[in-house]
Amino acid sequence: MINEIKKDAQERMVKSLESLQHAFSRIRTGAANPQILAGVQVPYYGADTPINQVANVTVKDARTLQVVAFERNMLAAVEKAILNSGLGFNPTNLGELLLISMPALTEETRKGFTKQARDAAEDARIAVRNIRRDALSQLKDLVKEKEISEDEERRAADDVQKLTDKAVADIEVAVKAKEKDLMAV
Repeated sequence: MINEIKKDAQERMVKSLESLQHAFSRIRTGAANPQILAGVQVPYYGADTPINQVANVTVKDARTLQVVAFERNMLAAVEKAILNSGLGFNPTNLGELLLISMPALTEETRKGFTKQARDAAEDARIAVRNIRRDALSQLKDLVKEKEISEDEERRAADDVQKLTDKAVADIEVAVKAKEKDLMAV
């Protein structure tokens, strides 16, 4: 029972870190990255569809993304969706494909993206602490139901705290790496 609680907490903490990495992939750096467009929804036969399901997004060079629609008649809809996404991109329509140039980051935009990264990291830390709280609550419930002793609960709580410390340290490493990436000129 204790091992199940610890395992569940660890799995959820790993998912929080994966979620943070996913959030980081959407914060653009100076280099072209197809994940930047992951949140763009394209109207496709009356339903909003993720861009990766209607077009192929690839890196053409260090500062350019290339978007090729699976259906040629969808190119205009994909272009409009990118323009309306709020990402600040102005795609160039070449008839068969779109090219999206990544403008160089200014100091101000770098600082704004760094703040976004720190906010995402803080959200991940909060999620990890909530997971710890849930695990400790489950352990206390087991003590109340006399399924485990207080000593076992204390040892398990120490293990959960170690998992939490490791997850928070991993979050710190990830945010430092993202900040370094953002601030690189």
